[in-house]
Amino acid sequence: MKTLYLTIAGILCLYLLSYNQIHAQGCVAIRSGCGANVGGGASLQKGQWQAGTNFRYFHSYKHFRGKHEETNRVKEGSEVINDSFFLDFLMSYGLTDRLSLNVALPFVHHNRSSLYEHGGNPKEDDISTVENEFWAGDRHATSSAGLADIRLGMTYWLLDPAESTGTNASIGLGMKFASGDYRAQDEFYNQGDNKDQTILSGVDQSIQPGDGGYGVTLDVQGYHTLSNGVVISANLYYLSNPREYYTLETRGRSRDFSVPDQYAARLGALVMTPIHGLFFYGGGRLEGVPSSDLIGGDEGFRRPGYAISLEPGLTYGIRNTAFNLTVPVAVERNRTRSFSDKESGGHGDAAFADYLINFSFSYRFGKSTPVLESIQSPTGI
Repeated sequence: MKTLYLTIAGILCLYLLSYNQIHAQGCVAIRSGCGANVGGGASLQKGQWQAGTNFRYFHSYKHFRGKHEETNRVKEGSEVINDSFFLDFLMSYGLTDRLSLNVALPFVHHNRSSLYEHGGNPKEDDISTVENEFWAGDRHATSSAGLADIRLGMTYWLLDPAESTGTNASIGLGMKFASGDYRAQDEFYNQGDNKDQTILSGVDQSIQPGDGGYGVTLDVQGYHTLSNGVVISANLYYLSNPREYYTLETRGRSRDFSVPDQYAARLGALVMTPIHGLFFYGGGRLEGVPSSDLIGGDEGFRRPGYAISLEPGLTYGIRNTAFNLTVPVAVERNRTRSFSDKESGGHGDAAFADYLINFSFSYRFGKSTPVLESIQSPTGI
């Protein structure tokens, strides 16, 4: 019974963790919840539903060029600061005991504070700059909010969950719709030749609610229950955006912006604690934007890069309800060279967060077998 309970808890944890599978990392625009295989970890019975929400937050401000952190940006006060909030509403339905449909309705709120977008960054070597006062522009903020890109997906378990209780894997296919606004605008200050104009223009790519493209996703997930009370889980994800770029006016001039692919990989373990229903999760995650897409061209501005994080967390489940909290902490950040960087010989920078906060809630309802009811009930353990 303990092994079976661990297995169900592992499936539940994998399901919850798949909600916050991939998300923005500051200026590298890894979009919120782009896993179209939303809820791909859920092993639902035919006719069963699972509803949930997922909240994420990060504060990015540390600039990297390659793996090198440009610490001078914070010291001189020229760092770009992104504060981003994400709230997803999710639903899954079991068509059969092995095949389920999933949908995610995501909403975002971004706030971006910078100098360079409102007059210019400090220039220490500028002879007109007052000594020890590296001023060029004024710090102002732009923001965006609203519906992001909706995702639909389906998940198929390779083994019958009723027969394979200790080990299983699923494959998910899905589609990401261009429902989020990718032309959001806000006010920019100190514009024009004399830097004396305030204009309404497109906000930075990293805080656009949508990425501007229709995408296809592949998601592979799996878990294995160990005999010592540990469930290990893994997840691989790739989003392919065939659209090459779109054109947007930003700060008074038109620019082509790339619609990039995205990827993620996660590996972790769920460990039962002495407290009934409480599990500790520990693992690692990789997420990023490639320099070149799998399908389509690579023209247009993009900030490619990746972040590798250690991800501790807690999962608590009681009856049909579960809660999950993880806090991925970055151990490596790399702003890789883009397609245009390679052509020009340059190397742009990007800001990353130190950590992220992910909190998920889910509730399962509908058809339920007696064995599942006994596992989810305190008296059934």
